[in-house]
Amino acid sequence: MNDIDLIAQRRGFLGLSAAGMAAGVGAMLPVAAAAAAQRPSTPFTKWLDTLNGSYRQVFDMPEVNDGMGLVWAWVFLYTGPQAYGVPEGDLTAVIVLRHNAIPLALQDSAWAKYKLGEVFKIQDPETKAPAVRNPFYYKPGAMPTPDGIQNLVNRGVKVVACDLAIHFYSGVVAEKMKLKHEDVKADWMNAVHPGIVHAPSGVVAVNGSVSQGCVYSYAGG
Repeated sequence: MNDIDLIAQRRGFLGLSAAGMAAGVGAMLPVAAAAAAQRPSTPFTKWLDTLNGSYRQVFDMPEVNDGMGLVWAWVFLYTGPQAYGVPEGDLTAVIVLRHNAIPLALQDSAWAKYKLGEVFKIQDPETKAPAVRNPFYYKPGAMPTPDGIQNLVNRGVKVVACDLAIHFYSGVVAEKMKLKHEDVKADWMNAVHPGIVHAPSGVVAVNGSVSQGCVYSYAGG
């Protein structure tokens, strides 16, 4: 069994049912404010308190899917003001990078050092070879929209990295390269782009976002 086969087998473990989440949104909204008032204060719950726009959307990205989650976040910001008659600041968009999309959270240094394009089968759109840089940080990927992760963060989009995915996949890469897992994991944690928030897991980041009134959108393909 190769590394990619091993990665594929974990999809069931880290997967999330879009239909189930969508069905639960209506039931969760009435109790969100009360739950927020009663919950303990942690770095994660403090981050949840920043999700306060009048219209809120979370894009769940367990797969790269040509960067479509980034494109959809841009579309939400582009069309939301004209649709609702509000300024862009009244829109809150969350992008959760988890599972096979976790390399999108990392800086170019990690892509080159650990050959992440090869490991995750991500091509550089310009060279068509396995990417040795993060091709989604400055550009969104499949569609000719102007914003990659950097500009989306600068516009107020909340981008979240799954620490559980970093833990697991850094272990896969460490084993392949015969390195110490703790060293590779620390390297990846430090390589998360500034402006991207850490969460204990992408699953809990999606759950927390929905509990804060974000409408769920599956962006994994």
